[in-house]
Amino acid sequence: MGFRQGAVLASCSFFLGVLFICFFVDYRILHQELTEETIEDGFQFYTTFFNAPPAIKAVLHGFMGVGLLGLVAKLHKYDESAIFFDGSSLVGYIFSAAVYLAVSVPSLRTIVTPADVDTRADRIEALRILSAGNTIMMVVLGAILVLQGGQEYARRVEARELAKMEEELKAKGSQASAGKDKKE
Repeated sequence: MGFRQGAVLASCSFFLGVLFICFFVDYRILHQELTEETIEDGFQFYTTFFNAPPAIKAVLHGFMGVGLLGLVAKLHKYDESAIFFDGSSLVGYIFSAAVYLAVSVPSLRTIVTPADVDTRADRIEALRILSAGNTIMMVVLGAILVLQGGQEYARRVEARELAKMEEELKAKGSQASAGKDKKE
């Protein structure tokens, strides 16, 4: 594993960790009866998340950039493996970033700093949408990790098969030269 793959795996794993922390709240919002306590817990959790210091937000966005750069750098190799595995991973990563920018950020703003026209029902709906978006991002980032693992597995199988074929060619070459020596 090289630096580029490490950058992709680190950024995906980091975001999966952040999303798994959010999943403790998201699960109750999406899959259990929506009670007043659950709603208040969600509001409180995401308010704390939204009001995090700028350094934490910089780390989150920096890791997004590291993952994107790692995938683009891996795609630069441009062989079959890169096109299939890294291209698919890049599409998934961009999709995940788009969900973050188009769903998570506006939903967080609606929850934490509602506009004058936003009602409590709008804030609850934004909370549910945010939870669904987080779940979608978790699935996509998990798929990226599976694709990266599949790429490494395929690379190792290919190397093993090439070594096996080279061994067979060497064995045939020594048998042919041994056969020539016997004829002489």
